[in-house]
Amino acid sequence: MPDAPTPRHDTTQRSLVLGSTSRYRRELLDRLRVPFETASPGVDETPTPGEAPQALALRLALAKARDVARRYPEAVVIGSDQVADLDGMALGKPGTHERAVAQLRRMRGQTVIFQTAVAVVCLASGFEQVDLAPVRVVFRTLTDAEIERYLLAERPYDCAGSAKSEGLGIALLERIDNDDPSALVGLPLIRTCQMLRAAGVQIL
Repeated sequence: MPDAPTPRHDTTQRSLVLGSTSRYRRELLDRLRVPFETASPGVDETPTPGEAPQALALRLALAKARDVARRYPEAVVIGSDQVADLDGMALGKPGTHERAVAQLRRMRGQTVIFQTAVAVVCLASGFEQVDLAPVRVVFRTLTDAEIERYLLAERPYDCAGSAKSEGLGIALLERIDNDDPSALVGLPLIRTCQMLRAAGVQIL
């Protein structure tokens, strides 16, 4: 992990842009009560051959922030990405019921690390930081019936790892170990606040 960022004494309050259309990240950022816009990053999320899950999350978070920053060069832009890491194998968003079933069967009784990366970029000031907030999650030994009931109830097909810990998905888990409770939902707010303050965004 990089050293803690050094705050910049910039008297200009720049606009804030979330480089994501994820409703989960938008709801999390709303907690800070700082006005922001959202923009969709045009980034290919395909992993490169042999790319580790944590490297993938970091690369995509930074790529998303940079892509949106090119359209908003005066703004402070946040990019984020999350990859479920099962023994070095990246599990992304399932997209379909069948893929979600396969993911949860693979993860039952296992420890999965949700690699959540966040990047903050401002082209005008030359600010750029990216960091990782990993979350260790231990899944219960789920039955096929439990998996089916959960998926039909919550339909988490747009979530990495096929589970929403902020909803019914918490019933799938035995334990969560992390330093930031918001990281598992998709945006590590503690680390994001540190980066935003360093980039000159006033939060409090």
